[in-house]
Amino acid sequence: MSAPGDGTGPAHAVTVMPLHGIPEVREGDDLAALLLAATQRAGLHLTDGDVLAVSSKIASKAMGLVAPLAQRDAVIDTETVSIVAERALPGGRVTRIVHAAAGPVMAAAGVDASNTGGREIVLLLPRDPDAVCRALHARLVAATGVTRLGVLLTDTAGRPWRIGQTDFALGSHGLAVVEDLRGGVDADGRALLVTTRVVADEVAAAADLVKGKTSAVPAALLRGLGEHVLGPAEAATAPGARSLVRPPEEDWFAFGSHEAVLAALGVPPGSGLNAATPLRPAGHGIEAAEARIRRAIGPAFLPQLDPWQAGVELHVPERGDWIEFTGGDPFAVGLVTARVLVALAGEGVPHRIASQETTAGQCRVRLVPRSVD
Repeated sequence: MSAPGDGTGPAHAVTVMPLHGIPEVREGDDLAALLLAATQRAGLHLTDGDVLAVSSKIASKAMGLVAPLAQRDAVIDTETVSIVAERALPGGRVTRIVHAAAGPVMAAAGVDASNTGGREIVLLLPRDPDAVCRALHARLVAATGVTRLGVLLTDTAGRPWRIGQTDFALGSHGLAVVEDLRGGVDADGRALLVTTRVVADEVAAAADLVKGKTSAVPAALLRGLGEHVLGPAEAATAPGARSLVRPPEEDWFAFGSHEAVLAALGVPPGSGLNAATPLRPAGHGIEAAEARIRRAIGPAFLPQLDPWQAGVELHVPERGDWIEFTGGDPFAVGLVTARVLVALAGEGVPHRIASQETTAGQCRVRLVPRSVD
């Protein structure tokens, strides 16, 4: 791996070194002492400009942020600020992507049952990861006399548009978490208008190449990043990793694609309004059209959302390819029909209006799949 210099010279090397021999961490353990002992075993000592990347799991263990495995679902609920997307999995399991209390958007709020030291527990993320980094930074600085030190708390998450997972900076102190290149120029002299490097996440991902998930190496020491490591005065006021969470007004992806449709219908995920409607399964592409239709009707036809829906009746035959709405108010029937059409399209089973009529004060609208003539 390499990192850019000041823009006037060649790139320089960045070294990533695993810290072996850290024992299974228990509540109350001195994490700073364990990390310093590991650096000494590696024949190293902390120097100005170093960065320590530490797995959030060992911080959670040292802080006692654990709960019984049997309480996993309840713990996820308490650690969830809001739901972004949710899918049903085989065996009745559910996966939720949520805004976690720790800050980022993550699966299951970061509550994890892996690498727990063989115990039947789950690990919770600290509510203030940057504060954890500040405290660890203070202990390390006091013990070594190093004044310019970066400390990262890392965790793992997936990313939109990309398969798999990568490590990212959950918390940070002493490191410039971003390098804003806007206003500069590229190697060809063209103006850089949007480029902002997320240094903290790049460092976390690089550290994971030597930490891994199966090697019992929960920390790494990185050198060659001195230009991004802050002095005491700068570190005291610099933003941490929580500043990397995109603010709501800039979030183009506040919901999953399916959940965005439901939210537009007034049924955001986690609201409970569509609790009786089955969740979309992760394997949505192999699902029968009938199941998608039932799921679309559930949240779209909710008389409790608006008074005008109460006078509309829904008719869906057990066997047939049509959906029918009837009611005395044509306007109300039309609004309900529009909601259901949107929901059906969102489920990938678009319908069209096959017929509509109003007789003797009764309005009727029938929908059929678009493929049916």
